[in-house]
Amino acid sequence: MSYAQKKELSGNKTLSIIMVVLLQFALGYAIITGLAYNVIKKATEDLKTFDVEEQPPPPEEPPPPPKDMPKVPPPPTTPPPLVRMQAPTPPIQVVESPTPPPIPPVVQAPAPPPPPPPPRKVQSAQSAKGDLRSLFSADDYPASAQSAGAEGTVQASLTIGPDGRVVGCNVTRSSGNSSLDGATCNILRRRAKFTPARDSNGQPTTDSISTPPIVWRLEG
Repeated sequence: MSYAQKKELSGNKTLSIIMVVLLQFALGYAIITGLAYNVIKKATEDLKTFDVEEQPPPPEEPPPPPKDMPKVPPPPTTPPPLVRMQAPTPPIQVVESPTPPPIPPVVQAPAPPPPPPPPRKVQSAQSAKGDLRSLFSADDYPASAQSAGAEGTVQASLTIGPDGRVVGCNVTRSSGNSSLDGATCNILRRRAKFTPARDSNGQPTTDSISTPPIVWRLEG
């Protein structure tokens, strides 16, 4: 095949391709154009159908009322009730009263002490009848003092009980000999009898007295 033939064949192929492309483009355009035409036609027919449909007849007007019928007035319109808004009540303010100062306790002065009882009048104890020295005899001289040749004078303080008996003896002046001092108190406790002292109410009470000097002498 010559070069001219090849060139002619190549040109025919190119032309064929161009023709095919143009044909496809024309076919597509025709399809698209025909489809759009069909859609527009269908819509136009639907609109005509819609316009041609029979419209419903208008409603009949009610007949006019007879001339002799009285006109009924419309029912009175009741206005809505008035709602009165109550003003809000202001909050109550509680005012605290100031706390009063504490009341100081009332301090009462102590009651004065009761007056002391009147001094009790004590009647001094009285000795029994006779002298205390008469209670002693020569037979009462202690043997030990006689053997020692002891002599002397004794004085004592006596405690007298409510019954008039001597309940205590204390030597206030000693003879210098214990036997003579002891014998003096022993004799007074056993033999002495006193009228007891009495208080202001006349009740017997204790008391104390001092004895007169009691002299111890050996017989010559």
